Amino acid sequence: MDPALLREREAFKRRAMATPTVEKKARTEPSYATPKEIKKPSRPSVAPPKIDASNYKTMSGSSQYRFGVLAKIVKHMRARHQEGEDHPLSLEEILDETNQLDIGSSVKTWLGGEALKNNPKIEATPDGRYSFKSVYKIKDGKSLMRLLKQHDLKGLGGVLLDDVQESLPHCEKVLKNRASEIVFITRPNDKKKVLFYNDRSANFQIDEDFQKLWRAVTVDAMDDAKIDEYLEKQGIRSMQDHGPKKPIIPKRKKAQNKKRQFKKPRDNEHLADVLETYEDNTLTQSNAVQEIKQNN
Repeated sequence: MDPALLREREAFKRRAMATPTVEKKARTEPSYATPKEIKKPSRPSVAPPKIDASNYKTMSGSSQYRFGVLAKIVKHMRARHQEGEDHPLSLEEILDETNQLDIGSSVKTWLGGEALKNNPKIEATPDGRYSFKSVYKIKDGKSLMRLLKQHDLKGLGGVLLDDVQESLPHCEKVLKNRASEIVFITRPNDKKKVLFYNDRSANFQIDEDFQKLWRAVTVDAMDDAKIDEYLEKQGIRSMQDHGPKKPIIPKRKKAQNKKRQFKKPRDNEHLADVLETYEDNTLTQSNAVQEIKQNN
């Protein structure tokens, strides 16, 4: 290497070492940040899913929705029956008339498999059709009167108006035409109306004096025991065999304290005659000995 260049290099180093310099350090920022300066990472906004009416009806997980569909079907079938339309319908026809064709396949399977067949208000036919199952099989006024007569003859009482309205098509019109042949009674406990057959053969004239006496007697505050007691005092016993009979509890007999009698042993019964003869001879000998002692 050239000696001149080496000398110049050494001279440059000496000048540089002699010249004072101030080093500027870079300002370091703290590793932490104040709560105001912390920025949360922004998440992308997701819009909530839109609920469509058709999508909601196809949801098969809600049992409340299933039973709502079933209740609508039963209500429609009852209305059809009350209007006189009693021919059975298929499941597709029922869903079409109730505007429920857009239900899910699982709901349809549930309706056709168990819901409609097990419902007490729906009657299933062998060919897979369904009709309304009413309380009574009555279609017109004649069948209604026949039903009331059978209840009257068999002592079954009356028929509820609610059951007749559910079973009889055009019920209001039929009841209006047959009003003279039916007796309406309002039940006091629940205020429901009961229908009875008006048997005109049982109508007879009652003396007015007897009617006045009957209406003058009040038995509202008397129970059965007081009525029985009053009838017995008046010498009337014709009602004693009527009404509910109270069960008679048998009285327990007290055990009598009887003295125990010890029986003699029955051994040697075949020697009974011999023993009596022996006892008689013994008594005779003892008496003779006593008389001899007294004489001596």
